[in-house]
Amino acid sequence: MKRTSMLALVSLCGLYCATSCSQEKEAKEEKIKLLATSPLQKDTTITKEYVAQIHSIQRIELRALEKGYLEKIYVDEGQHVRQGQLMFQIKPTVYQAELKKSQAEANYVGQEYQNTKKLADKNIVSSSELALAQAKYDKANADVSLAQTHLQFTTMKAPFSGIMDHFQARLGSLVDEGDLLTTLSDNSKMWVYYNVPEAEYLDYKKHAKTSDSATKVKLRMANNEVFNQTGVVQTIEADFNNETGNIAFRATFPNPDGLLRNGETGSVLMTVPLQHALIVPQKATFEILEKKYVYVVDKNSVVHQREVNIASEMPDLYIIKSGISPNDRILLEGLRKVKDGDKITYDYKAPQSVISHLKVYSE
Repeated sequence: MKRTSMLALVSLCGLYCATSCSQEKEAKEEKIKLLATSPLQKDTTITKEYVAQIHSIQRIELRALEKGYLEKIYVDEGQHVRQGQLMFQIKPTVYQAELKKSQAEANYVGQEYQNTKKLADKNIVSSSELALAQAKYDKANADVSLAQTHLQFTTMKAPFSGIMDHFQARLGSLVDEGDLLTTLSDNSKMWVYYNVPEAEYLDYKKHAKTSDSATKVKLRMANNEVFNQTGVVQTIEADFNNETGNIAFRATFPNPDGLLRNGETGSVLMTVPLQHALIVPQKATFEILEKKYVYVVDKNSVVHQREVNIASEMPDLYIIKSGISPNDRILLEGLRKVKDGDKITYDYKAPQSVISHLKVYSE
């Protein structure tokens, strides 16, 4: 009886151990089962970003046209002024006196001319003497016009509607001809300049021929918000910069609320279409010495490390330039659990299903 009991006990322990080992093996196999997918090939768009400088569509320096004391300032710094609005007045006393003097001389010479003309009509004086009197009269009238111009230059009016900048001269200051008074900016529209590499310039020109949307751009402001108006690329400079390999673009943005100001910085966002783009999730890649790799699963379920070249980056996604094909199967999860040459067990998930469940996905 004792021997029989011992045999039963040993058999029971052996059965328990075999069952436990089998369960551990199954659990281990289940634990290392990985997930794979394939690159998704489709037409899509990407957004390229370029550092930009923002300038007013018109911006000029307002300088004194005559020498004198700054007698009146009719506007304030930062004020919006209308075209033709009076802004500055230089004390006009001297120029008013010069105008009166010129007018008096013109009246005197004019009277002489009239007398000479009457005598010439009666052949009392020669025609050459009449011509000389005529010349003196014309010069006197020219002096009057010049004096009137100098007097007009003592008042400065806005050449266009815009915003006043900081004053460079204060009330009562003695200003000389050519001294800077302030700057006037027309911010109704803004010119945004940015530099584009040669290859991207060629792509832009190709797409611009077939689609007007290629010329439409957005602007990300310094606070990381996207400006609420769409810009249009209107000008490309004539030459490339030989040092940088870039060419300057200029986009025009409406600025109805006056939010943008001259001198701001931002980033131009340009949408670029891609045909037959090869898309993979970023989490399916890993990096070694600044190079990107994926694990490709062959027909025998063996993983092989393969370098890929990234054409562009989108949120959670990479556009692949070269290294894999649409028919390749790539490891999606568990990249840290395998090494080159390992044989794995995996489940396959369609790329469209994988990408649609990422945090961000752009059609």
